[in-house]
Amino acid sequence: MTDLFSLSGRTAIVTGGAQGIGEAIVLGLRDAGARVFICDINPEVGGAAAERHGVEFVAADVTDPAAVDAAFGQVAGAAGSLDIAVNNAGIVHNQPSEDVDPADWRRVMSVNLDGVFYSCQAAGRRMLAQGSGSIINTGSMSGHIANRPQPQAAYNAAKAGVIHLTKSLAGEWSPRGVRVNSISPGYVGTPLTKQGLANEEWRAVWLDGTPMNRVAEPTEIAPAVVFLASDASTYCTGTDLVIDGGYTVW
Repeated sequence: MTDLFSLSGRTAIVTGGAQGIGEAIVLGLRDAGARVFICDINPEVGGAAAERHGVEFVAADVTDPAAVDAAFGQVAGAAGSLDIAVNNAGIVHNQPSEDVDPADWRRVMSVNLDGVFYSCQAAGRRMLAQGSGSIINTGSMSGHIANRPQPQAAYNAAKAGVIHLTKSLAGEWSPRGVRVNSISPGYVGTPLTKQGLANEEWRAVWLDGTPMNRVAEPTEIAPAVVFLASDASTYCTGTDLVIDGGYTVW
């Protein structure tokens, strides 16, 4: 059974893999045996994380489709294949919807939805050509519910789009050997979430709304990605795996 979870001999790329959930995913894939590339917009941060964890680095802005395609091509060229793509890069703006500047709306959509599509497309081109591959997109429980009390309509809408994009691509590509799934974390103890927890009003609502009454650690998200990347999940495609401590049950 344990062999089903092994990623030995496979190559993975993780966008937004230099910190937070992405960094934990990088470590999970690495420890399962994959050759891992961090893809990040910041060469200093991304390169340092890659060196720290004994993995490799490529730079790309996920909002630039040409840069994304070049980065994914670089990985596939260096390794001889691209077997796993984790499209994780994302940002959030907490603003009342009536005050959201169009540029802020566009920025969230560009990174969180457009960037996921460009990354899926770049991975899909390589994986379809080789007849195999696993794509895992980072959605969010925010794609299923509207968070409170913080306003974040753009983020919620983008993450709902990621979940449905995942299902759409799974329908197109699974018959040709490429599985596409997503994960939807709840509140995870990343630096960004910890800033929100410092707001007592937000903290009380977030924890009271979570049956497990705590936020997750990034290391609690990574195993789900290893599962979806591995042969343990060969009949999973179009699946959105919610990892939220029970938040969406209420």
